[in-house]
Amino acid sequence: MKIFTCSACKHLLFFENSQCTHCGHALAYLPDAGVLSAMEQALDGPANTYVALDAAAKGARYRLCKNYTEYAVCNWAVFEESQDYCLACRLNDTIPDLSDPAALASWHGLEIAKRRLVYTLLELGLPIGSNQDDQHLRLAFAFKSDGQNGEKVLTGHCDGLVTINVKEAHSALREQTRVELGESYRTLLGHFRHESGHYYWDRLLKDNPQLTDYRELFGDEQQDYAQAVERHYKNPRQNWADEYVSAYATMHPWEDWAETWAHYLHMVDTLDTAQSYGLAIRPHAVGGATAEVVTVERVRFERFEHLIGAWIPLTVALNSLNRSMGLPDAYPFVLTERVIAKLRFVHDVIDRARQAIATGPTLTASSAQRAPTGRTLSPVETAETLSPA
Repeated sequence: MKIFTCSACKHLLFFENSQCTHCGHALAYLPDAGVLSAMEQALDGPANTYVALDAAAKGARYRLCKNYTEYAVCNWAVFEESQDYCLACRLNDTIPDLSDPAALASWHGLEIAKRRLVYTLLELGLPIGSNQDDQHLRLAFAFKSDGQNGEKVLTGHCDGLVTINVKEAHSALREQTRVELGESYRTLLGHFRHESGHYYWDRLLKDNPQLTDYRELFGDEQQDYAQAVERHYKNPRQNWADEYVSAYATMHPWEDWAETWAHYLHMVDTLDTAQSYGLAIRPHAVGGATAEVVTVERVRFERFEHLIGAWIPLTVALNSLNRSMGLPDAYPFVLTERVIAKLRFVHDVIDRARQAIATGPTLTASSAQRAPTGRTLSPVETAETLSPA
């Protein structure tokens, strides 16, 4: 995530800000320009018409997303003549039941995580929407709660639709689940990243020549998924860290891919943030030799060697900082050679997809609109609900 500054007063901003705390200007993220811009209400036109002050917008006029103005769960904008909902909100299939007083706060947390995912996918140049001939390839999100009669909503993915149980937005409940399942890591953003991995497996690997290389690294995904789930929970694999990024990844090759995919997105986004701050790591161990300086600012994101070379020392520093604050490790993972090979494979898949898009028709999220369906996925389709990512 890049650093943003207010276009009006140059005050430091965060991606989620909707108003500058220094000068009071309204803010909106402009996905077409990739900037969080100060907005000034237009002197003519409807009340919800703004002029973006950031130079990258070139004076263009926008409207705030309807979910921004009506519910304050979004801070993105659309072109003046565009649709009511922004690129990210047009991916919504089902929103939480707002008759529940706590639902709005949960939805806000879900939208923050979702928009961070969409930001990263756009930065990586990945396809999000589909053309009219490929409706099943659309990425969409359904945010649902458990039923009053005991019906459980399982977090998972099916045919482009990612379902997230609303309770995952509650920090206390999510932490309780993490402890019960013995996970070292469980975040709302991690869920989005993991489930997006299933979507991109269908989109980028299924029936693709790279599938052979995928099976050599991750295993044969044609093995029965339901049996793999049952086996995983009855007899979990021991000593998994040599080959997998998480215990959950051992369940099935699809889950190994999704966990590795999510991990790659963790790396790219964190390194992007570190690079924006011009972070350089110059370790000076007491009683030992000084290690090589790692300057994250020089990371070239198209080079996997640069990514992994900067990532490992950065995570050591992150964990040390957390321990100084009495907090758990920010990065409770160990990357072995086998896991790094899988991460490299993810990197190569994304790189090829980006090149294919650059030379072919552009697919955007403009057509990725779904009417709420209330569809419920089967447990077999959504058993990845217990993912630690």
